[in-house]
Amino acid sequence: MTGQRCIALIAHDQKKDDMADFARQHQAALSRFRIVATGTTGGRVQDACPGLSVVRLKSGPLGGDQQIGAMIATGDVDMLIFFIDPLSSLPHDVDVKALTRLATVYDIPMALNRATAEQLTDFHSTH
Repeated sequence: MTGQRCIALIAHDQKKDDMADFARQHQAALSRFRIVATGTTGGRVQDACPGLSVVRLKSGPLGGDQQIGAMIATGDVDMLIFFIDPLSSLPHDVDVKALTRLATVYDIPMALNRATAEQLTDFHSTH
């Protein structure tokens, strides 16, 4: 749909179940967005919410984070929900930092945990 806002969904391995549960509980709000997601996260969201259309990009460590970063830079992503696992060491941590930096530079709403994601999704689906 032309003019439909786009939301990007990413979750670290230990947070993928939480992202799938979040999507299930907020499926009505998410259905108002065009959704892009890194590969495995997108698959988990699709499994949890068969009615949602999710464009799956590459897995995060294989370039999916960078694909979403490029979409933020070109104005194709309007909001980022990134469930980060702060307790695990990540080999692609530099990509994670670059992605959060781009969301900050381009001033798009960004949630790094579920509580903030719920607030953003509910607010932006009604405004």
